[in-house]
Amino acid sequence: MGDGSVDDDRTVVSCFAAPLGNPDPNSIGVETWVVAEDAAREVLSCIHPTLDSDEKRKYVIEYVQKLIRCNLGFEIFPYGSVPLRTYLPDGDIDLTVLSIPNLEERLPSEVLRVLLEEEKHGNSEYELRDTQFIDAEVKLVKCIVQDIVIDISFNQLGGLSTLCFLEQVDRLAGKDHLYKRSLILIKAWCYYESRILGAHHGLISTYALEILVLYIFQIFHASLNGPLEVLYRFLDYYAKFDWDNYCISLDGPVCKSSFPGLAGMKYLYENGSNGLLLEK
Repeated sequence: MGDGSVDDDRTVVSCFAAPLGNPDPNSIGVETWVVAEDAAREVLSCIHPTLDSDEKRKYVIEYVQKLIRCNLGFEIFPYGSVPLRTYLPDGDIDLTVLSIPNLEERLPSEVLRVLLEEEKHGNSEYELRDTQFIDAEVKLVKCIVQDIVIDISFNQLGGLSTLCFLEQVDRLAGKDHLYKRSLILIKAWCYYESRILGAHHGLISTYALEILVLYIFQIFHASLNGPLEVLYRFLDYYAKFDWDNYCISLDGPVCKSSFPGLAGMKYLYENGSNGLLLEK
């Protein structure tokens, strides 16, 4: 584990692999967390966004923006994990085209046409391929540019608002961007280890995961100091959560029988947390 000694490794193993179940997070000593977080830091160093990956995505975004602006005259903006800088190494790029309401119906076909023409004629600098239209509840035009998957949606103002909201949450949580670092680590665990992340496969969406992680910060933020500790809290809390009868929101668990009402939201304020991260 990292550059720790054998004794350090045994300490971590004995604490995190207790024979009678996982220990309560509050019972794990500071020294154990320090050793474990060192190991988590090595994992993050392999998967977190780098200047090179940021630059590659920046140029790809500018290329697609130029195509749409020059051919259709519409603005197109990135949102999601790329501008938030919480994407995984093989993560895609989310873009949304903004237009006036009466053009929404034909806009996807126009964007599709522009990308297919570019794919057909080719570009000496950027390889664009596999362009397709996804006629789902949220209509998408997908393509691949420089081996990066691009999802183009339309008038997704909610996605842009979410980006701004989560950026402010990260600043509020502080501790050297602990929310973002924790989100990257938990996304990696969900995607590479447990295989539960990926809305296009009917699995959990990135936005849902962001809210699940944010709720952990909402109630435990005062005691969180490292991304591995956040992952541990995440697994410990949601493993015990009553998913049969409740769903989760930033205001707390919501009773399914009262959904979409607010009758089940008292739990958050009764769990003994040391104050909430977000005010009402």
